[in-house]
Amino acid sequence: MDDIVLKLAVIGAAGIGAQWLAWKLHLPAIVLLLAAGFVAGPATGFLDPAADFGSVYRPMVSIAVAIILFEGGLTLNLSEIRETSKAVRRIIMYAGPMTWAMAAFAAHHVGGLSWPTAIVLGAILVVTGPTVIIPLLRQAQLDARPASLLRWEAIVNDPIGALFAVVAFEAIMVYIGLHQAENLVLLIVLGFALAIGGGWVGAKLIVWSFVRGHVPEYLKAPVLLATVVAVYAGTNMVLEEAGLLTVTVMGLVLANSRIASLTDMRRFKETITTLLVSGIFIILTASLSLEDIRSLDWQAAMFVALLLFIIRPVAIMLATIGSGATIQERILTSWIGPRGVVAVAVSGLFGTLLADVGVQDAGRMVAFTFAVVVTTIVLHGFTLAPLARFLKLKKTAKPGILIVGGSRWSTALAKKLHEAEVPVMLADQNWNHLAEARLASIPVYFGEVLSESAHHAIDPKSFSSLIAAGDNDAYNALVCTDFGPELGRSHVFQIGRIDEKARKALNFTLGGRSLTREPVSFCDLREKLLDGWTFQLTRLTDEYGWTAYKEARPEGALILLWIKPSGALMFAAAASTTPGPNDRILSFAMPKDEARAEAASKTARKAELTPGAKTAPDDKIAAAGAGTDEGSKKK
Repeated sequence: MDDIVLKLAVIGAAGIGAQWLAWKLHLPAIVLLLAAGFVAGPATGFLDPAADFGSVYRPMVSIAVAIILFEGGLTLNLSEIRETSKAVRRIIMYAGPMTWAMAAFAAHHVGGLSWPTAIVLGAILVVTGPTVIIPLLRQAQLDARPASLLRWEAIVNDPIGALFAVVAFEAIMVYIGLHQAENLVLLIVLGFALAIGGGWVGAKLIVWSFVRGHVPEYLKAPVLLATVVAVYAGTNMVLEEAGLLTVTVMGLVLANSRIASLTDMRRFKETITTLLVSGIFIILTASLSLEDIRSLDWQAAMFVALLLFIIRPVAIMLATIGSGATIQERILTSWIGPRGVVAVAVSGLFGTLLADVGVQDAGRMVAFTFAVVVTTIVLHGFTLAPLARFLKLKKTAKPGILIVGGSRWSTALAKKLHEAEVPVMLADQNWNHLAEARLASIPVYFGEVLSESAHHAIDPKSFSSLIAAGDNDAYNALVCTDFGPELGRSHVFQIGRIDEKARKALNFTLGGRSLTREPVSFCDLREKLLDGWTFQLTRLTDEYGWTAYKEARPEGALILLWIKPSGALMFAAAASTTPGPNDRILSFAMPKDEARAEAASKTARKAELTPGAKTAPDDKIAAAGAGTDEGSKKK
């Protein structure tokens, strides 16, 4: 018992550790997960999942795969596929069967596998795992169209590829004489109908029960998780692996339903999926034996090469002719097709079933599948970003700022950021509040930024930070709370929050960081703007550094952020470092001439009120506001 607990702890620690290391080093996480599984399994023998977990091993993997596919379905918003729907349909309807046929032919004639094993393997390799492609897309930062195309193909193709394998297996059983053809046709039709219908009914039942208030808020995520497992198991009782299609359909229907709690549940599912993907990849890799690895010869290598360089490119390029996808998008899609958890799990299942009916080389199916999985993960993981950059399908926009709340102050801020070539958008519900920004050609969003339509119209990934700058502190806090999980809570800022007692009364998870080190209210910022304060951009140099800049600032100047030469934005209220040479500092302060005049006036008044005091020379007063806002001057 203690040994099993230790191994589970190692799996969890290694999985999350690999994910963190991949984030830190900007590497594909799946590659590190495969390496961790290889070390824990074949290399050291520490993990032997089939022996360690016994009869629960395969059901555990199957349920995990079902939850992963359901979470993938939750990301499929129909509004995102309008421009690529034709290409996605053609890839699923035409490229899938073509890949199946060509892969089976190559597996038999080149890989040396028997026809039963080759046919089932070809069906399995139709899938392009979302467990792999989604993390890769997150790191590669593709444009919306190619990212949507790859994501939809991966999520929809996974259950279809598994069902292709079911059909292939049942057809082999009919050929051998163990099943009857009439029962096979009935079973397939019934299984597909139940899978699609069951997913739709399950989703509608969840929507009805949640909207009508039949499930309390704290039970919604557990009820959803239990329902996913239940509909998956129920469909599988009719047709093996049809449950994968059921949970995908269920996730798709839920993703396009109006449920207030869907965002919170989606985040919960993302957390669960990250844990499951990490653990399952390590477990499945660890289940590979050294004998399986040694069974891979030059024939297996030739088969993998044919699959990657000929079969998939030919199938995708033919299927997408006239689909509306650009040639660059078609080239990228024809190369990027990594296989993942579903391929390995399904190959393990049908490899065992084929071996039970006397197919001699059925065990090699798992080794071939792993060879494809490892090769595609490594090659596609490291080439996706460079290829997308070469094809000009990678997002090239600099980190931008979304400003919520139109006013003279926020418009002036947006103008200065726009002048500094920082992508910026101003959002407000009041059309008049956006008038000045529109005249200055600044991108605007007219409407409620918290609405569902705004989340479709405004891509959070286009912005690295958010500033809530409205006149309502509570609304600013609500905006920061809503966008915090998307952008990161350390990247959402708001003005105001000057009432420290009131701020502490709020839950610490609400709101964002203060935009300035010393919080300033909306009214104060407006008054300062009316008094002549302006936004000023100053570039530091080796001669004019951070210390000299601070000394030259007028009294009360507010330093908001600085722009690194790379375009990265560092907010002063959250930065742990100081600006360096070539950084451009954005501040809100009184212009220097006015600051000098005000300083002279204060000095004169003080001299009049202080008997015997001497007035400072004019040149000393002028020195108080020294500095430049157009690139630093050498002292």
